[in-house]
Amino acid sequence: MKGEEGNKRYISSEELKEHNKQGDLWISIQGKVYNVSDWAKDHPGGEVPLLNLAGQDVTDAFIAYHPGSAWQYLDKFFTGYHLNDFQVSEVSRDYRKLVTEFVKLGLFEKKEHVTLYTLTSVAVMFSIVVYAVLRCTSVWAHLGSAMLLGLLWMQSTYVGHDSGHYEVMSSRGYNKLAQVLCGNCMTGISIAWWKWTHNAHHIACNSLDYDPDLQHIPVFAVSSRFFSSIRSCFYGRELKFDALSRFLISYQHWTFYPVLCFARVNLYLQTLLLLFSGRKVPDRALNILGILVFWTWFPLLLSCLPNWPERVMFVLASFVVCSVQHLQFCLNHFAANVYVGPPKGNDWFEKQTSGTLDISCSSWMDWFFGGLQFQLEHHLFPRLPRAQLRKISPLVIDLCKKHNLPYRSLSFVEANLWTLKTLRTAALQARNLIDPSSQNLLWEAFNTHG
Repeated sequence: MKGEEGNKRYISSEELKEHNKQGDLWISIQGKVYNVSDWAKDHPGGEVPLLNLAGQDVTDAFIAYHPGSAWQYLDKFFTGYHLNDFQVSEVSRDYRKLVTEFVKLGLFEKKEHVTLYTLTSVAVMFSIVVYAVLRCTSVWAHLGSAMLLGLLWMQSTYVGHDSGHYEVMSSRGYNKLAQVLCGNCMTGISIAWWKWTHNAHHIACNSLDYDPDLQHIPVFAVSSRFFSSIRSCFYGRELKFDALSRFLISYQHWTFYPVLCFARVNLYLQTLLLLFSGRKVPDRALNILGILVFWTWFPLLLSCLPNWPERVMFVLASFVVCSVQHLQFCLNHFAANVYVGPPKGNDWFEKQTSGTLDISCSSWMDWFFGGLQFQLEHHLFPRLPRAQLRKISPLVIDLCKKHNLPYRSLSFVEANLWTLKTLRTAALQARNLIDPSSQNLLWEAFNTHG
């Protein structure tokens, strides 16, 4: 019930929930209620994160994604209402203390020249690739350059990823330039598409109907709940589980690695579908220009190879090497816990620990994984430069232990086995043509990781 106490006006969390749709979008931060209905489409992180968290307190998510300077812009959205039942859990309290500690230590500003080193390596690798194609006649040199191009795409993607979460350059303009160069121009994948899907993934980590990174019907399904043809709240359509889906998913533990080798084809397609859709796309022209740059230099490079067999070999080899990165993204989430429904603002820390897996490796391999082997740390502190993730990992482990939350760090081999087990289990369930639902839910009840 709305009410007043002194000079403050109050509403309840139940009343806040009523403002949870496009055109009527309210959120709460630190117990103060804000109306962001008209501003949602101008939100730098896109409209989707706000819609997913609409009608609830979003303090932890706001803290995770925004620097301290963002607080000054909230007042113009203030409705005048406060939540009369606003509470902060012990987990959230400790999480916020940790963020404050990192701010005091200046960790969010300590990037340690990682971007400079990575961009330099990308430039060197690109020069070697071009030289090997243009000046070398050996098929082995061409094969090696193709594999190097795959590695180049991985490293370039990491820069694009970093620049999407925090400023890796000296200004916002240069940061956007780095995004377009490393994403659109170098890899052929639009930074606009990446932001659209990636922000939704972070907010709704491992929600089957809200997280686009788990919605791979008809090719993959990590949970039997997809067999009920659930509706994707991200794409706004039903993820239909039909005969084709059943057939493909029945063998997904065998097709997993081969499909990943061609995953880039889907990303190219998704990029084009977004950029030429009726959806509002920030910097559409710049993104299209960047894509045109890629589809100019890459075909030209292929045309310099002596024959079609070598061109096919070159594409396949570069795709196969780069598939390791696609695999890594899957390992971080496919075998973790899943849920159905929208994310909730009052269990931010819990949902991130539940839906992520870390990949343990030596520090000298950090460059290869781009810091994303510390997936939980990255999800909890997405603005934190990757150079700091290994350093803060022990603090995250301690916080998980304190609140009895899962912290799972597997070797690369173990993570692959966990993922294949998850895919195989869903595959075997998909083959049950009679009534898979009861068996699947029972299996999930007894075999949920963590």
